[in-house]
Amino acid sequence: MNLATALRYLDQHTNLEATAGRAEGLSLDRMRRLVGVLGDPQLAYPVIHVTGTNGKGSVARMITELLEASGLSVGTYTSPHLEAINERISWNGEPISDDELGASIGVVASVEEVAGITPSYFEILTAAAFNWFADVAVDVAVVEVGMLGRYDATNVADGVVAVLTNVGHDHTDGVGAWREAIAGEKAGIVKAGATFVCGEVDPTLREILSDTPAEATWWRGTDFDCEQSILALGGRHVSLRTPSGTVDDVFVPLHGEHQGDNAAIALAAVEAFFTRRLDDDVVEEAFAKVTVPGRFEIVHREPTVVLDAAHNLDGARACAATLREEFTLGGTVIVVAGFLKGRDVAEMLEALGARDAGFLIACTPDSPRAVPAPQVAAAADGLGIVAEAVSSVDQAVHRALGLASPDDLILVTGSLYVVGPARTLIRTEVDA
Repeated sequence: MNLATALRYLDQHTNLEATAGRAEGLSLDRMRRLVGVLGDPQLAYPVIHVTGTNGKGSVARMITELLEASGLSVGTYTSPHLEAINERISWNGEPISDDELGASIGVVASVEEVAGITPSYFEILTAAAFNWFADVAVDVAVVEVGMLGRYDATNVADGVVAVLTNVGHDHTDGVGAWREAIAGEKAGIVKAGATFVCGEVDPTLREILSDTPAEATWWRGTDFDCEQSILALGGRHVSLRTPSGTVDDVFVPLHGEHQGDNAAIALAAVEAFFTRRLDDDVVEEAFAKVTVPGRFEIVHREPTVVLDAAHNLDGARACAATLREEFTLGGTVIVVAGFLKGRDVAEMLEALGARDAGFLIACTPDSPRAVPAPQVAAAADGLGIVAEAVSSVDQAVHRALGLASPDDLILVTGSLYVVGPARTLIRTEVDA
């Protein structure tokens, strides 16, 4: 298949990312049959499996850089994508080419009938990634969970290291013991004999997170941690402790104090993989190269334009905290925001600190799950925020750029379906 044909094939299959449909009768049976007819490619290399409510994409990228700096060939599978679907599947940091992606999806399409199932969009991409990693003979794969863990399509892999970044309020109705339920589902990626690197520090979840078949569990705050995180030009200087010792004054070129915790989790995961300490120069080289597009990413100056795909309350609070700590503004903040259904818009705006903004431009993301822009603007108005609604992300970004002075800051946020198109627009039109 070429890529165009492959994408048409993908679009003929259920895409729960786009619809957020409620899946019934959760099981890995269908995915196991699919990879089974492909020869179980996910067993051809060791896997570091990463889950968590927030930070798993950043941690996956950090782990990848640490492994590469150690001399390994690394496949990385993440989701969802920001601008192009190729971003989900990469080898040594380079996204899969159009031709290879089309061919990889084509391989999965060719065995669908043999498998006797109709896989989902995400299952097809996951199987394609596993198969491609086997074809290019990676030394290790870093695999990010799509949702939760236990019944996620990626969980047909047996991670030799399983990573949990945190447990937060996302993909849940918030009723009852939701934190315990989410923790249990995320811990479902931990397999017998694995090392479980746990970044969640809530003591009320310790009993649940201890109940895994892991050979060893490393706890953040006890076995590893970010001991110090100091604001620096363009990022943070961090000191990271693992069971093997401490590495001091490592520069991480990412914004936000939370990235220090992510760095500690990533370093612990890689040391667990190698069962040894990494050389300090390897750690420094790897972290210096880390980029995380769409996560408090500065993409333009005068005015400053920041993209942050904060899509839940914890992410929104981290975004607001980073803005307060790291930016001293001569002008005002203009917020461009769009959200997907399932979010309390007013609560999200409060968490983002939008009350302190000079103006808010609401937009409608290009998704069946989008909250209409007028509804977002109305919620903002109810909080006393001066707001207007426009129909699309592109129009909202152009409107913000037209209003902003060189000293202002434009924050584009609320969803990957907002940040992705905004990033493309600024890269191809504004800064072209």
